[in-house]
Amino acid sequence: MLILSTANVFAQQNFGKIKGKITTSDGELAVGVNIILKNSKYGTVSNENGAFEFNRIKPNIYVLQVSLTGYETLEKEVIVTENKTTNLNLQLNVSNKELQEVVVSGKKSILSKKTDYVARMPISNLENPQVYSVIHKELLLEQVAVNVETAIRNSAGAVPVSYPSGGLGITFRGFVIGINARNGMETVTGRSSIDLSNVERIEVLKGPSGTLFGTSVSSFGGVVNLVTKKPFEKAATEISYTGGSFNLNRLTADINAPLNKEKTVLFRLNLAYNNEKSFLDYGFNKTVTIAPSLTYKASDKLTFNFDAELHNVNNTRRAFNATYAAGMTSIKDAKLDYRKTLFHDDLDAKTAALKVFAQAEYEIAENWKSTTIFSYVDENVERSYQTNIKWTSPTQAETRVSLYGPIFNAYTNIQQNINGQFATGSIKHKFLAGANYRLFKSNFTYGTTPFFAPIDVTTNFAPIRKKAVDAVVPQLIWPVADQETFSIYACDVINFTDRLSAMLSLRFDNFERAKIGATEGFHQTAFAPKLGLVYQIVKDQVSVFGNYMNGFQNNQPITQPSSGALLVLDPTYAVQYEGGIKAEAFNKKINATASYYNITIDNATRIINGGDTAQDAKQVSKGVDFELIANPFAGLNIIAGYAYNDNRIVRTTDITTNVNGNKAAGAPENVFNFWTSYTLQNKLKGLGAGFGVNHVDKNFVSTDNIIYIPTYTIYNATVFYDQSNWRVGVKLNNLTNKKYWDFYANSQAPTNFAVNLTFKF
Repeated sequence: MLILSTANVFAQQNFGKIKGKITTSDGELAVGVNIILKNSKYGTVSNENGAFEFNRIKPNIYVLQVSLTGYETLEKEVIVTENKTTNLNLQLNVSNKELQEVVVSGKKSILSKKTDYVARMPISNLENPQVYSVIHKELLLEQVAVNVETAIRNSAGAVPVSYPSGGLGITFRGFVIGINARNGMETVTGRSSIDLSNVERIEVLKGPSGTLFGTSVSSFGGVVNLVTKKPFEKAATEISYTGGSFNLNRLTADINAPLNKEKTVLFRLNLAYNNEKSFLDYGFNKTVTIAPSLTYKASDKLTFNFDAELHNVNNTRRAFNATYAAGMTSIKDAKLDYRKTLFHDDLDAKTAALKVFAQAEYEIAENWKSTTIFSYVDENVERSYQTNIKWTSPTQAETRVSLYGPIFNAYTNIQQNINGQFATGSIKHKFLAGANYRLFKSNFTYGTTPFFAPIDVTTNFAPIRKKAVDAVVPQLIWPVADQETFSIYACDVINFTDRLSAMLSLRFDNFERAKIGATEGFHQTAFAPKLGLVYQIVKDQVSVFGNYMNGFQNNQPITQPSSGALLVLDPTYAVQYEGGIKAEAFNKKINATASYYNITIDNATRIINGGDTAQDAKQVSKGVDFELIANPFAGLNIIAGYAYNDNRIVRTTDITTNVNGNKAAGAPENVFNFWTSYTLQNKLKGLGAGFGVNHVDKNFVSTDNIIYIPTYTIYNATVFYDQSNWRVGVKLNNLTNKKYWDFYANSQAPTNFAVNLTFKF
């Protein structure tokens, strides 16, 4: 039930006006709630203050509607009078926590950037001096996204990279980072993939973020954080099936239920089964995900949250096109058929990942909260056949295969945070203090074959098979040192006025790598500051900001592809300066960010020809980020992003080739993304269509800037019909059948389709 009161207040010339505020049952501001006037073009979303507004409304009698899935829909008659404003006060019968899980009018607002993870404290986007994007699950449903690669392209400047090891990386601001954060804590994706079935939203933080997230989670480009689905107070079930090209069959289930009458124990279970073939002549991907979560409200002050995720994968890895013959400048020069591979799909991989998360939140006092978190993540690789191609001419290739596994990587984190708000005179503070202990353990088995006989790719060749590999591949155990890291950090957001604020943050890390074999142990202490300044030019609408951010990495040893030798790397540091503007204007119908950044790194690592790594460079990455998210009127959504990046090697000690001034590897200069959709609001309500574009400039494979991955632009479209209890959507990907390749020079899917059918109970 919704409680509503109205009053006419003041005049506005010629037209009427509707203003209001929405709160939740526990008195919190209701943010991101969709409100529409039925049988009109008017629609809006409540802002960070729970407020909404309809301007320049023609005098008439309207029906105002607020509907929450699983709850009673409010339809209230509202009379709009010329030169009058109607004020509304609404109170929902759901708590603020529950509201975060409720789909409003079929969708949450894609404009919302509300998050407690980015700053580890509740500050708004306009108060935050850091740039970040938020990709909501509702957008992914609209796009019929079945993998993270598709999802991540909605963030300005982000380009997915599929590792030959089976994991996923994201390139932005000239650097690659794995999806290394889950609910703000360390996770891992180096050798195991991710399923979207348990993802509520994806948060992409831009710039070095070592101060709050640490070296193991962040890169110099930023952090990618997955926020998982949480239990809520209403019983609800959602079953979804997606089928499509290349024998795609995907089934998911999302089951939520309170476990007691008082609704103090809440349970949610997400399940996913995915089975598909490759568009290539060989290849497949089979995954199973089981993700339970539980919330226990022990008292008014104490809440426990628990979730786990088990992800099993049996699939084939794509090849690493490592070296090229003289005269070749791109994979396009190779004469291999676009849909062919040199390897049979009995060269597969079998992996499993377990993720466990436990949290206790306790209200110490008014405006003060303690959060204790335990996180455990492991990757088990039973076997992983990974393939390597050496092009000796455009028509001839030599191949070899590496067998990884058994491999076991385990990451344990214990974290304690204290959040609070206080004042010193007229100056207000939002304060965070935290500590984190991290333990990493691993065992690693690996072997690689010699190069097999050359293959003429223009002939009807036989693919390399498992039997031939197993006969010659050695299996060597590579010892891996244990790692321990203890960190403490603090952050103070100081509001000098209601428009001017500063962020002061500092992290201290103590890193220990144990001695292993003849390799001595390694000890490092590091300080990582983060400073920011924000001034709201227009209160709650437009702010300008500047930041200084520090990042650092305790680099893991790297196996060199050319020789199999292990390279031990020193820690690397990066410093970013950034300035820009943020806007949440026109009653929160537009959310825009524009910024310029400069990131400088000493002793940077770089990829040299053949795929080997060298650590001898000074590197500068600078560029511009722009993001626009808009909902101009009810039913129309627009997402657009543009990123320009100039990432160059400024100085090296290389004496064989001069790469000074060259582009860094894997850093495309221009990246553009666009998505728009419109959903009918009256007749045939719920029927809609969407269209999108993704453009990525060419990028170099190594710092010698000879071999490059070609530029590509792909177009996608969708048609859907969304009702309260069911939904159907059809997606067409790569409409122009564009031939394009990823960073490791693997061909990507041609034109394909996916059909999704979802039932909600």
